[in-house]
Amino acid sequence: MELKLKKPLVFFDLETTGVNVATDRIVEVSFLKVMPNGEETVYTKKINPEIPIPAESSFFHGIYDEDVKDAPNFKAIAVELAAFIENGDLAGYNSNKFDVPMLMEEFLRAGVDFSLEGRAFVDVQNIFHQMEQRTLKAAYKFYCNENLENAHTAEADVRATYEVLKAQLTKYEGAAFEDKHGIVSYPVVNDVEALHAFTNLSKPVDFAGRLVYNAEGLETINFGKHKGKPIIEVFEQEPSYYAWMQNGDFPLYTKKVLENIWNRYKKEKSEQKAKAAATHSVEDKKLAKKEFNQQKEEAPQNISLDMLKGLQDKFKK
Repeated sequence: MELKLKKPLVFFDLETTGVNVATDRIVEVSFLKVMPNGEETVYTKKINPEIPIPAESSFFHGIYDEDVKDAPNFKAIAVELAAFIENGDLAGYNSNKFDVPMLMEEFLRAGVDFSLEGRAFVDVQNIFHQMEQRTLKAAYKFYCNENLENAHTAEADVRATYEVLKAQLTKYEGAAFEDKHGIVSYPVVNDVEALHAFTNLSKPVDFAGRLVYNAEGLETINFGKHKGKPIIEVFEQEPSYYAWMQNGDFPLYTKKVLENIWNRYKKEKSEQKAKAAATHSVEDKKLAKKEFNQQKEEAPQNISLDMLKGLQDKFKK
C-alpha cells in the first residue's frame, strides 16, 4: 500500500558512538524523503563525531574511527541537512525515543535552529511492538517476508523501515487494537497524523521522556522525586529545580524545552503581578476620588458656619 501524504515524510536512521543522547555523537546519517507524489530522495553521509568510536559500537554498525577521520563533522552539514528535511514530517524505527532527540542534540550543538513544531512523528517500531510485540530485522521478515541484508547500515535500515511501514498499513487495515483501558480503536490507517497519534502514546514533551504531558494535557516531570507533578507546580514549590536541571546531565533539547516553559511561567507571573498592581492602582484612585468628593461636599458647610460665626461675633460687638 502506497502512502497517502499531504507533505513530505522523511524516514531517517542514525548510527552513533553510543546510546547516551547527551554525550554521544552521530557517525552516519541516512534520510529518505518521500514526496506526496511518490518521488523519493536519499541523503546519506558519514559524520566525524570528533570523539573516539567505542569498539562495541563499531562492532554493531561497522563504522570505525578510520572510516570517518576525513568526514565532515555534524556542524558542517547541519544547515544542508535541515534544508533537506525542511517542512517534512519524520518517521523512523525507535525514532521517538532515540533518533529524534539525538538529532536535536546535534542541531543544537551546531547552533542550527531546527524546529520540531508542526511536524508529525511516526515511529514504526511502536506500531510493530503494539500490534505484534518484536527488531527491525524481525519486522522486515515478518511483514515483508524477506531477509534484511546489511542490517545496521543506515541506508539499509532506513529503506527497510519504509518498506515495513507500507506492509503494516496493508496488514493492519481494519485491524482492531485494544489499549490498556479496554478501549478498542482501528489506529493503523494510511494517514500520517493518525499514525503520529498512535506511535506517540506516551505524549513526551521533550522526546527524551524526561518531560511528558499528563491526561489533562499539562507538562509534567517524568522522573525523580517530582515524577507526575506539573512542571509549573514544581516551579512554584521549588524554583531552584529549574537551575538544577539546566546545570545537570540532561539532553540539550530537554533543557531548551524546559527553558521555554520557565520563560512562559515567568511571563505569566509577571503579567499576573502587573495586573494585580493595576487593579490596586485603580482601587487606590477610586478611594482617593471618593475621599476628595467627600471633602468637597463638606467644605461649603464648614465655610458657611465659620462665616456665620464671624458675622455673629462682629454684630455682637
